Amino acid sequence: MIAYLSGGMENAVNEGAYWRIDISNWLKENLNHNVIDPVVESQKQVLKHNSHNYRNWKSTDPERFKEFIRVLIDHDLRSVIDKADYLIVFWDKSILKGGGTHGEVTMAYWVNKPVYLVNSIPRKDLSAWISSCSTDVYDSFDELKNALLSKYKPEE
Repeated sequence: MIAYLSGGMENAVNEGAYWRIDISNWLKENLNHNVIDPVVESQKQVLKHNSHNYRNWKSTDPERFKEFIRVLIDHDLRSVIDKADYLIVFWDKSILKGGGTHGEVTMAYWVNKPVYLVNSIPRKDLSAWISSCSTDVYDSFDELKNALLSKYKPEE
């Protein structure tokens, strides 16, 4: 099984790498599941396309910036649709200024991939669209882990 780790990057601390590392390790150790980590995947695309300064292009070369961001979008959405078995989504305040996670959740829903969302904002502020695209919504990673163990734990 392969989990796609969706969540804030553009406006998140360290592009949201910390929670992704933690859940990646847990998934491997407890369920023997692999992950697609868009932080790692984006870094690969930066190297492949020699785009180390792409964030500066937003103001210095908007067309070039848009072209490169489209490379990242295409790569991420192909991963969601063609490679992942399910999504783990961390929904926090960094998401609210971005768009990628919204699109990934919607696409996963559209192609019938389970979406397990860990929500850290007040429930009343969680988008009806996003919560409705989600298979399940959890208030913590511990709740998510218990649910994943129940659903995917291999028989011993």
